Amino acid sequence: MNNPFEKPGRFWRGNLHTHSTNSDGRRSPEVVCHTYREAGYDFLALTDHFVENANWPVSDTRPFRTENFTTIIGAEIHTAKHAMELGHTWHILAVGLPLDFAHTDPDETGPELAQRALQAGAFVAAAHPHWFMMTEADLYSLGDIHALEIFNASASDDNDCAESSYMLDYALARGKRLNICATDDAHFITNSRERLTGWVHVKSPDLSPESLLTALKEGDFYSSTGPQIAHVEIVPGDHISIRCTPASRVFIMGSPTEYASIGELGITEAEFSLKNWRSPYVRVLVRDDAQRKAWTNPFWFT
Repeated sequence: MNNPFEKPGRFWRGNLHTHSTNSDGRRSPEVVCHTYREAGYDFLALTDHFVENANWPVSDTRPFRTENFTTIIGAEIHTAKHAMELGHTWHILAVGLPLDFAHTDPDETGPELAQRALQAGAFVAAAHPHWFMMTEADLYSLGDIHALEIFNASASDDNDCAESSYMLDYALARGKRLNICATDDAHFITNSRERLTGWVHVKSPDLSPESLLTALKEGDFYSSTGPQIAHVEIVPGDHISIRCTPASRVFIMGSPTEYASIGELGITEAEFSLKNWRSPYVRVLVRDDAQRKAWTNPFWFT
């Protein structure tokens, strides 16, 4: 069982999905990096739309790294003609791409594009599944990608489809092992889009892009829109205990529809019995009194 809370290193806060003037964002790459650095983030992946009409950008953010802030090279990659089951273009998040990642072939499918990004060494995630109605068949066709976006802040202002927990729970119930990431997908178009409201905390021995990328691929992170999770201890068949910043409710969830929760304003510790837990995995959700959430990746017992 992979438990990043018991691994050495520290948690670094970062955003994995953001846009600049290199595609359809309203701020330059330099200003975008400065915005996150000044907001207290440790790292950023600037993921401009990798499409022909934006001149295929894989934004080089290396000049904006500092001693206490780094960047990971990435892009939001798309197909040219091939669509998802219900007709929308593929949106695939690829963090850790080479700067010379080859342009999308006109006949390339979403699964083929995802596999090419994986082979190039990227952390690959299904971007905002709920926003554009990705189906289960779409998700499974992508193969062994690393994650899906459980939260995408940009979608909250477009069609109120920021969360994709429905897709996660379907996939996990069918035994597909996926991690989850929260992102803000900021374009800085309006004031509402300037809220930095979705991020990951990555457990890594250092802040190098290489270490962060390795940790992402291994699932050594959790996601948040506000609360912090300080520690998770799991003794399979016995108990799970959680420590977090003040919350209003702490949940554990499994499959099929297995769950438990504890609610108390200001709660910072919770413990649940696992003695009668039937699900092959457990995942933790922390929710505060402002309805902000933090999600762990699923902990698989086998």
